[in-house]
Amino acid sequence: SAMTRFARVLVLFGCLHVSAGSFPIFETTAAVGVACTAYAAACFKVVTTGDECLVERCGCFNRRLGPGWHLLARPFESVSMHATTREQVVDIPPQQCYTLDNAPIKADAVVYMRIFSMEAARYQVEAVYNAILNLCLTQLREEVGKLTLDESFSSRERINKALLSDLNKATRSWGVEITRVEIQNLEPSPVILSAMELQMAAERKKRAAILHSEGERTTLTNEAEGHASAVIADAEARKQAMILAAEGESERLRLEADGLAQSIDRVVDTIERWVAKEKTQDNGSQALESALQLLMLNRYMDTQGKFASSNGTKVLMFPTKDSIPLTYEGLRGLVQGT
Repeated sequence: SAMTRFARVLVLFGCLHVSAGSFPIFETTAAVGVACTAYAAACFKVVTTGDECLVERCGCFNRRLGPGWHLLARPFESVSMHATTREQVVDIPPQQCYTLDNAPIKADAVVYMRIFSMEAARYQVEAVYNAILNLCLTQLREEVGKLTLDESFSSRERINKALLSDLNKATRSWGVEITRVEIQNLEPSPVILSAMELQMAAERKKRAAILHSEGERTTLTNEAEGHASAVIADAEARKQAMILAAEGESERLRLEADGLAQSIDRVVDTIERWVAKEKTQDNGSQALESALQLLMLNRYMDTQGKFASSNGTKVLMFPTKDSIPLTYEGLRGLVQGT
């Protein structure tokens, strides 16, 4: 170290001057004391928390130093390696890779590592950090080459896991544990990037056209369903109106028939009372027939008047003896539907 070299220079300088008689005894003693102090300081080694040192004695591994103060036997002992046992970050620079479909792509990553065996990291591999860096570059190219361009963008987690497994298999024997691997960037070439942008723009236009057509289809469907519902509702309303009209007409006809039957009954009762009072020769049959004909003609004329006042072509039918029965039983059966 620098302190050791400085102490050696002071000792050598003091010995030369003492042998030449250049210094008095006091100055010589002071120079030797300074040299000894510097040498003693060089023999002390301070290791901070989280660090470890490897000590070699006469070129051979002797011991490992943990955190704290340690004394070295200079110049026979020296520190061959001083490193941290904490987790470290190794930045993998971007490199050119080729996917399974021969698309050029630049990839870089970050590797998190921790030295768990300082002796293996020092003596099992030369320049452990460079070895890990080169191994990461090689494995990264290999993993990217197993995937197509589209798969590489969606398979970062898969690449991370594969790199972590492959790196740990090799670095375990070096005393290094790879704790995590993260792909930072996957950047395709400018030509491929431009083609991807055009593809994305076309895909967006396609999705927009699909959404527009689906919206129009939904609108037309809703309009058709609304029109169908309106037609059905109108038909239902017309149906109900016709049913109600038919029921009303049926009730009207029934009431008219009942009224006609009651009128006939009153006429018959009146004539029967008159016959019983006057005691006519034909028992009032002629009067009864005339009254019934008059009543039926009256009803017939009312019906023909209503028929004539309606719209459309009319065919007026005049009554005959066949169409209007002249007997009481025939009229009563006609009115009552029997």
